Amino acid sequence: MSLEARAGSGTGTAAPAPRAGRHPAVALLVIAAAELMVVLDATIVNIALPGIQAGLDIPGGALAWVVNAYALAFGGLMLLGGRAGDLFGRRRVFRFGIALFVFASLLGGLAPGTAPLVAARALQGVGAAIAAPTALSLIATNFAEGRDRNRAMGTYAAMAGVGSTVGLVLGGLLTQYLDWRWVLLVNVPVGLAVLAGTVVLAEAGRAQGKADVTGAATGTAGLLALVYAITRGGQDGWTDPVTVTALGTAAVLLTVFPLTQARARRPLLPLRVLRDRSRAGTYLTLFLVGTGMFATFYFLTLYMQHVLGYGPIRTGLAYLPFSIGIGIMAAVGSRLVVRHPPRELAVPGLAVAAAGMIWLSRLTPHSSYWGTLMPGMLVTALGLGATFVPLTLTAVRNVDDRDSGSASALLTTAQQIGGALGLATLATLSTAAADRRLPHADTAHRAGLRAHDPTLVAHAQDALTYGYTRAFLGSAAVFTAALLLAYLTVDAGPQERTESGSPQEPS
Repeated sequence: MSLEARAGSGTGTAAPAPRAGRHPAVALLVIAAAELMVVLDATIVNIALPGIQAGLDIPGGALAWVVNAYALAFGGLMLLGGRAGDLFGRRRVFRFGIALFVFASLLGGLAPGTAPLVAARALQGVGAAIAAPTALSLIATNFAEGRDRNRAMGTYAAMAGVGSTVGLVLGGLLTQYLDWRWVLLVNVPVGLAVLAGTVVLAEAGRAQGKADVTGAATGTAGLLALVYAITRGGQDGWTDPVTVTALGTAAVLLTVFPLTQARARRPLLPLRVLRDRSRAGTYLTLFLVGTGMFATFYFLTLYMQHVLGYGPIRTGLAYLPFSIGIGIMAAVGSRLVVRHPPRELAVPGLAVAAAGMIWLSRLTPHSSYWGTLMPGMLVTALGLGATFVPLTLTAVRNVDDRDSGSASALLTTAQQIGGALGLATLATLSTAAADRRLPHADTAHRAGLRAHDPTLVAHAQDALTYGYTRAFLGSAAVFTAALLLAYLTVDAGPQERTESGSPQEPS
């Protein structure tokens, strides 16, 4: 993810020049802790999904909403959150976002049922969408340009990478030794500490203008209606009246959204950003990458715990090669991108990721970790890692200064929204495939475990594995589509070198 992706909307009158904070070490600790908390929350909940499902007796088709509610709110409101920081004061908005995130975490940790948990996850996403972009902009406010700010940016970026890995292990520890509720409740003390530390943060001036609430409302509501329609259609049929109504609502709102952006004086999404063919193709490619990646984490977690019988800690540790593979190839990609056009890196990377998903589609209820699961995960991770850097740089290359924030924030939005829509689609595909093998396979699996019926459990695990592997094939198809799209549209040359030899990103 590009660092500019959290910096704000980039619209409206610029705020006055920032001043350095009086306590830079504490300020950096506060900002980095906030970033770690927001990033960690995505992976920490993934590890706890089977525990959440068992604890609240959530049907398999509805479980994806625990992930999607957060992703939709986070991605759909990211642009609005950055703009709000510019208009109402970055420190003030940052505090509000963290407070909302903490409150939602408490509600989620105490949720008595599925609906309250999903609502709390959506509220968490709103808090993250407010806090995340203002956290990055506060670095510019509290650190002088040059060495100090560069070090702060490096620490911030490290938290984004560390958060994913820490979330996998911490989620396993909390779920196995305490309870799944602690993957949400752990945010409460951390968030309160962050709030207390905000007293050392310096505030910047405010921009002139107003937030595009209409655009945020229509875009986010349209995406929510579309995800709900896909999920319900897979469960109740595509002619179900509620499904048809949700599809119609989504079509109307998602048609209205670009019209509101074209007419707004200061839109959340300036449509001129998408007029560049290579940039528009990059966003669509990242949308598809998010689709496949979200589904990979979701179904691998369920497979490892429901079928292989891994505990939460073992599941978290099993993901470490995935995190390491992405990190290694991202580092390699940052060096190669100065010599090769992004397309020459992204296309092979997506081909490798698709091959990894095809490998995972060969999983059976008796597959070994070292022989099948880990190699497939590692191959997929290496491919994705080679893809992220060139696509991120291409998405913000040659963007006008007035649009740089919006263009960068679209990186996060494209991946989060793509992940939510893709997970809804592939979860529907997986459930339907599993139910063809054994009707209500997920319910049968839980019933077999409660009744200590090994025969029923074995049949259910076979059906569930078939459903998961169909989803992996779907992810392979998505990565292949992303490959073709990148080949046809991403045509920028290699990144220019700076004096230090590292790739130069546009401002």
